[in-house]
Amino acid sequence: MPVRVALENTTTPSHVSGANSRRNSFQSCSLLSVGQAFSGTQNVSSLQKDEAWRVNVRIQGCDLEHGYLCGTMEALNVPMADTPVVTFWEGEIVDTKNYTFFTGKWEAAPEDDIRHWTKFDSFGPLLGQVEMDGGKSADLSNYPYIFMRWKEQYFVNVGTDCGLTIAGFYYVCFSCNDGSISGFYYDPNSSPFQKLELKATNDGRSGFSFSSYELQ
Repeated sequence: MPVRVALENTTTPSHVSGANSRRNSFQSCSLLSVGQAFSGTQNVSSLQKDEAWRVNVRIQGCDLEHGYLCGTMEALNVPMADTPVVTFWEGEIVDTKNYTFFTGKWEAAPEDDIRHWTKFDSFGPLLGQVEMDGGKSADLSNYPYIFMRWKEQYFVNVGTDCGLTIAGFYYVCFSCNDGSISGFYYDPNSSPFQKLELKATNDGRSGFSFSSYELQ
């Protein structure tokens, strides 16, 4: 949720079918499940200054069979906000069955997808297949990393005049081994490659509690 640089319409379809490749769904991962919390930072630096926000994320829903998950993101030290800023997001899991590595919306062209996915070292072994057929022939069910896109849908506890934008989305890589998450925010109107770095936490007080706010 970078600083807003232009007015935009943030209404986005929430669950769109992707590829029809017949691949197995991911095996269950205890660190990618409802209630799991993650804490870390998002680097929102620009040419003018270095800046990072503390971020908490909590998963509120997860359906690996359909490549879907959702959750909340809380930015804690946003300079222009009087309170932590909370957003609700929905995610697409790249499983080559429901979704591929090519986004096909949100102003992301195939070259934007490749440019962002290759920021993750774990994507390297898949690059050739993705460039050839979008990765449709890859079986990712046992791959030690899960690739996703997270799209913030709305602000939970502040208005759209808060000075931030949710027009873009995150390219996300999740490690099945330790639950760490890295991501890069994409929005043509925001600073490029804003990096999200999160680690799984077992502290029940960490992250954003879904019941703390009334959802829209």
